Amino acid sequence: MDDAIFLSASVPDPKRAPEFAATSNSVAITSAVRALVHVTLGRRVLVWGGHPAITPMIKVVAEEMDVDYGKWVKLYQSLYFRDQFPQDNEQFENVLYTENIENDREKSLRHMREKMFSEHNFSAAIFIGGMAGIIDESELFAQLQPGKDIIPVLSTGGAALKVAETIKKDLSIDLLNDLDYVQLFHRKLGVSAREDRFPSPEAQPIDVEKRYWQPK
Repeated sequence: MDDAIFLSASVPDPKRAPEFAATSNSVAITSAVRALVHVTLGRRVLVWGGHPAITPMIKVVAEEMDVDYGKWVKLYQSLYFRDQFPQDNEQFENVLYTENIENDREKSLRHMREKMFSEHNFSAAIFIGGMAGIIDESELFAQLQPGKDIIPVLSTGGAALKVAETIKKDLSIDLLNDLDYVQLFHRKLGVSAREDRFPSPEAQPIDVEKRYWQPK
């Protein structure tokens, strides 16, 4: 698929990252992640690097929607964090494990992110809440997927605010003020609410207009 969506999100830990936790809104982060899954599932491939607080959210929403999310989501995990994998990993068919590089955290994360950004052709990246890792991912995404949309959801706070500072263009005010995240993502990602949901990317027509649901 040439229009995958990358998600970078986490709920900042006040002990590990007090500077990001101070501005973050955990309710907004949860709402935004849920809304992104609602907009994309069955319509666009969603890719992210597994985070213990985010993977369970995505699993719950996908199950509520009764869509085979194993076909539409790709979860990357570094084997450096083998002992910390959430149990929800087992529910995703498309978990892609990347090498533990020299038992070094930063090298292992860099390797995982390089694989994520080189194995897909993305149309956009969404940044929600988060800590320093989100900033690292935004910078690497810009390098390896040049010209693609980088969308920090400012209302969620955290590192998304720092991502916004690195973007060399003005961001629209709705990223700060619009808390109707479903409508926000429909607009920002160009995903029509008229698009039907398909059982797999292979079953989805290439022509976008042919994806629209038809009244019965």
